[in-house]
Amino acid sequence: MARGKKTVERVVELMRDPKHIRNIGIVAHIDHGKTTLSDNLLAGAGIISEELAGKQLFMDSDEEEQARGITIDASNVSMVHEFEGQDYLINMIDTPGHVDFGGDVTRAMRAVDGAVVLVDAVEGTMPQTETVLRQALKEQVRPVLFINKVDRLVNEIKVDETEMQIRLGKVIDKVNKLIKGMNEDLYNNGWKLDASQGTVAFGSALYNWAVSVPYMKKGGVSFKEVFEKCRAGDMKYLAKKSPLYEVVLDMVVHHLPDPLVAQKRRIPVIWHGDKESREGKAMATCDATGPVGLMVTDISFDPHAGEVATGRLFSGSLKRGDTLYVMGSAKKENRLQQVSIFMGPKRVEVEEIVAGNIAAVTGMRDAMVGSTVTNLQEMFPFESLKHYSEPVMTVAVEAKNMKDLPKLVEVLRQVAKEDPTLGIAINEETGEHLISGMGELHLEIVTGRIKRDKGVEIITSEPIVVYRETVTAKVENVEGKSPNRHNRFYFDLEPLPDEIVNLIKSGEVSMNQPALERRDVLLKAGMNKDEAKSVKHIKGTNMLIDMTKGIQYLNETMELIIEGINEALAGGPLADEPVQNLKMRLTDVKLHEDAIHRGPAQVIPAVRGAIKGGMLIAGDSLLEPVQKIQITVPLDQMGAATSQIQGRRGQVFDMQSEGDTITVVGKAPVAELFGFSGDIRSATEGRAMWNTEFSGFELVPNNMVKDVVIAIRKRKGLKEQMPTPADYLSS
Repeated sequence: MARGKKTVERVVELMRDPKHIRNIGIVAHIDHGKTTLSDNLLAGAGIISEELAGKQLFMDSDEEEQARGITIDASNVSMVHEFEGQDYLINMIDTPGHVDFGGDVTRAMRAVDGAVVLVDAVEGTMPQTETVLRQALKEQVRPVLFINKVDRLVNEIKVDETEMQIRLGKVIDKVNKLIKGMNEDLYNNGWKLDASQGTVAFGSALYNWAVSVPYMKKGGVSFKEVFEKCRAGDMKYLAKKSPLYEVVLDMVVHHLPDPLVAQKRRIPVIWHGDKESREGKAMATCDATGPVGLMVTDISFDPHAGEVATGRLFSGSLKRGDTLYVMGSAKKENRLQQVSIFMGPKRVEVEEIVAGNIAAVTGMRDAMVGSTVTNLQEMFPFESLKHYSEPVMTVAVEAKNMKDLPKLVEVLRQVAKEDPTLGIAINEETGEHLISGMGELHLEIVTGRIKRDKGVEIITSEPIVVYRETVTAKVENVEGKSPNRHNRFYFDLEPLPDEIVNLIKSGEVSMNQPALERRDVLLKAGMNKDEAKSVKHIKGTNMLIDMTKGIQYLNETMELIIEGINEALAGGPLADEPVQNLKMRLTDVKLHEDAIHRGPAQVIPAVRGAIKGGMLIAGDSLLEPVQKIQITVPLDQMGAATSQIQGRRGQVFDMQSEGDTITVVGKAPVAELFGFSGDIRSATEGRAMWNTEFSGFELVPNNMVKDVVIAIRKRKGLKEQMPTPADYLSS
């Protein structure tokens, strides 16, 4: 414990010197060894004992993580490493590898400046490796590579020394190819991984050893020796002569940027405010005396301290008792109660945290994941966190005992705050509460935690698929009349082009950016000038464009129009499922001159009815979530793997063979993938390795739409016949 205390004191000293700080994330495909690597790094820093490293899984502090042997939550730790006679502070986040928890990786990448990408030497790069790399590069987070489980190449695959080097070279080439494909500019400007430069290390996290070209010179270990010691099973020799933590942390300190260098490059990408403003300059220079610029990347609950907000402090400093504001929450004051750093599952209180560090604070009751927190009354918010996947599966939950109902509603709100990749719908009327997640495992973990940690007994339904609604054609001049007949709204509806949908998804078009900047991006994507400058509202991937000219009272009514539109988009006319990719042009409005006759009770139903009725006229249809599937099997099992995809309304679009295995790549609707893991195991005698990842929404085949709609309407307690435009448009 004394050693731990000494670490905290040293951390606090180093925290003030951004030149000697490295903020890093450990990212990889599931089971490639991230948490085992993290354990070893912590043992090297004296935070846990060396005997337990790799077995303790210190960063997997949750009992569910320990039981399943996977990381579910990203967890933070601060440690000290000495390099060339100088101490460095390393703030590290261990992230999950399972595709269902990819949201945690997205959020962690906002907090760090560098990433250690782990790849299994035997399996090579996998779909999730590609995903985490993409997330890192999008956030301008610089990668270095650690190729893990090198001992398996020698002892299981029985390669010779030359073959070992060829295989390791192939892994590096593959990762470089991915980096180049994702961002050629960064690749050409020094982000290419190169073993001779020292941006790649090789080793075994389980046996605590690693080598890199610079360290081979320093420690005198050669590749020949690595090969011989692996073959002889003498891992202890390697761990002593070339300890993993030293090799990896030397690489981190030497090749990954400090906050001063990183923020100069990252701030223009993640913050679109005025670069010349006081806060803009302070964040670009990591100024501890400037205004507070904190981006919240995680919310967790501490039974004693309540809500803990963790995030990256880009400028300013935080002390207990400070008054801060959360942008977008009505400028209410939030007073800091505790300021701390994380040491794995433990939070350690400190006096003050300065710019360039990862901070954990309590007292920020208005903060959510993605919030911008500052001590200024007004500040341009950070770019919102965009996760590449969307919730595709839903379970309905209800409290086992009626008396727990208020507590369940409170707990669901808490859960939504902790994990923004979850969709929570609380239906006060039907009493049905829906939780939507990334997959079966995600939902299983969340519902399990509600029972275990929050103490609410719940009954959960079988998982159901989340559909979306969209239009397939164009309709003009749809009229929505208010109940009193005094106000009329006219809309054109059509599908929003894919190019613009993609710009919204990637965050390049949003209502947060200056209007001129948004107009220019839309013009480039092919939108006409009048429309591009008249965007009034973006909700999800739907866009409202105001094409009216000089209509009296429209400005003061616009807020109500947007409210009506949001209600229509939350549940489309066919099956009350969320609407996406819809372009709405408001072309004309007739308003009563007396404000009392154009209030919310008149405007909202008129607009909602026009959008829903118009969607039915424009050929409203259902979209279903589709997942990409990758199955690797021995050659003789190829038929079993392809028939598993094709038998589920799926398509196979690629096959790649390597040695005696073949990888089948295809896609299939999520609705057909329930029970897939059991089926593929039995079909291939347990010899398949597979992976699924979200690949977007596609139209449900025409011949199935009616049956699917009626089944959803039945489940939701809506009228079972197909709706018509007349149900929404008054004659």
